[in-house]
Amino acid sequence: MSLQQALTEWDDKSAADMRTVYSRHLDDDSFTAALIEHIAHEPWQKGATWLLKRHLEEGNKLTPQEIEAVYHLMPQLVHWETRLHILQCIPFMPIAAAEAEIVYVFLQESLRDKVKFVRAWAYGGFFELAAQHPVYAAEAQQLLDKALTEEAASVKARIRQIMRKGRK
Repeated sequence: MSLQQALTEWDDKSAADMRTVYSRHLDDDSFTAALIEHIAHEPWQKGATWLLKRHLEEGNKLTPQEIEAVYHLMPQLVHWETRLHILQCIPFMPIAAAEAEIVYVFLQESLRDKVKFVRAWAYGGFFELAAQHPVYAAEAQQLLDKALTEEAASVKARIRQIMRKGRK
């Protein structure tokens, strides 16, 4: 079964099914290129970003060109789960100066999301952006400080994790 067919047939819920898809396609020469291509198409975004996140969590790396392509797809991400997966990928994908503004805009939009998980990971994205591009450091610190007084408890917990990471 092709990757596209597997993404089409996925029920948008079963992690076990996606782990199977991952193991079947991991060794394909064009695996990451195919994932990025499928992220560009709304019907396959959730599954493709889930697979990308898994791939990066397993210690795999993307080329700078692949990272650039993923960041340039950010404005096209439709579903909250898709945005969450990409936010969770940011720590594994260095942000080049050319993509900093795209990432910044995506993070700003994500901070306004109604889904707490998306907002929590957006704060983490701001931390990563500021760590790599100090021009964003003051704003990121302001956002984190403000969130610690205004956000839901679950988001605050994530922010405290982020801030502890920054002290190490």
